[in-house]
Amino acid sequence: MPVYATLQDLIDRFGNDAVLVASDRDRDGQINTEVVDKALLDADAEIDTYVGQQYKLPLPKVPRILTKLAVDIAFHVLSPEADTATEHRRGRYDNAIALLRRIAKGEVSLGIREQSPVSIKPQITYRTRRWGRDRRLT
Repeated sequence: MPVYATLQDLIDRFGNDAVLVASDRDRDGQINTEVVDKALLDADAEIDTYVGQQYKLPLPKVPRILTKLAVDIAFHVLSPEADTATEHRRGRYDNAIALLRRIAKGEVSLGIREQSPVSIKPQITYRTRRWGRDRRLT
């Protein structure tokens, strides 16, 4: 079950006709919910790879921006398979990925307090060398 967006979110953003054209693989005139769910799950997985670098997953609540990004990514995933990809849709996808990269780097916040322990960076310490070519072991 998709986490960040639903079929209704896709329809609300792009319209019923556009979702129908992008998802109707068997050409029966109906939105193929299995195809849409697969695209939404793919979008979820892609979002998780970025968001999981700064936040503990699953998120306690889904920020609205992630729903928007999931819809843009899912519609991009649907479009090439239906030969309906456009430069505008590609641009929306590229913008979504750019924002996700900024979230992963910690440059942009989702407004969620609970951050992942993954954001804790390791600290490396070392001692000075005790021996070498010009030094004797002390």
